[in-house]
Amino acid sequence: MADEELELMFEELCQSKAEEFHLLGYDQVTAGDIWACVSDSYTKKGMPQLHQIVSDILSLRTTKFMNYLTMNAYKGNPF
Repeated sequence: MADEELELMFEELCQSKAEEFHLLGYDQVTAGDIWACVSDSYTKKGMPQLHQIVSDILSLRTTKFMNYLTMNAYKGNPF
């Protein structure tokens, strides 16, 4: 797959996950927020294989997402 196709696929998956979070009451979550949370661990380990990225996006739980937001707030990183 070309890089553009992969980016589009990741964007669609993140949008789907953001819509799932909206159904759970987290109305302000965007696809970009989902990707930032999921890809945060990739900065240390490097990019995993495609199937792992897809799994990480689709299996993201609200608790992990909220922990990510909280830790960024403590670090002073704007989200």
